[in-house]
Amino acid sequence: LFLQSTPATSIPTVQVQGQQLNLQPPSYTAASQHAELMKKPGQNFMCLWQSCKKWFQTPSQVFYHAATEHGGKDVYPGQCLWEGCEPFQRQRFSFITHLQDKHCSRDALLAGLKQDEPGQGGIQKPSTK
Repeated sequence: LFLQSTPATSIPTVQVQGQQLNLQPPSYTAASQHAELMKKPGQNFMCLWQSCKKWFQTPSQVFYHAATEHGGKDVYPGQCLWEGCEPFQRQRFSFITHLQDKHCSRDALLAGLKQDEPGQGGIQKPSTK
């Protein structure tokens, strides 16, 4: 896994199985860390990593957040700790792809929120894919 970075203004990129993943920070400003826990208008996507529960406006913001805050070189615990995910041991580059494919697509994020709603009983309809 190669994170290429040059001082200050670089955009980290991750090379994963021949794919270039652009980890460009999404265009939003975080006023404070605590404010992110409150859902603001237009924030319909939540990070479901362990007890993170931060809200974001787009799936790509969730992916960028999770890849850097939970999957970063110094913080990645060696397995995916997303709610409801099997905690298999994964190399970091494999985790980044897994995160993007399994948890940070629009459909996966919306499905994860529906599971969280009271009264749903945690029952997930089988995927028709």
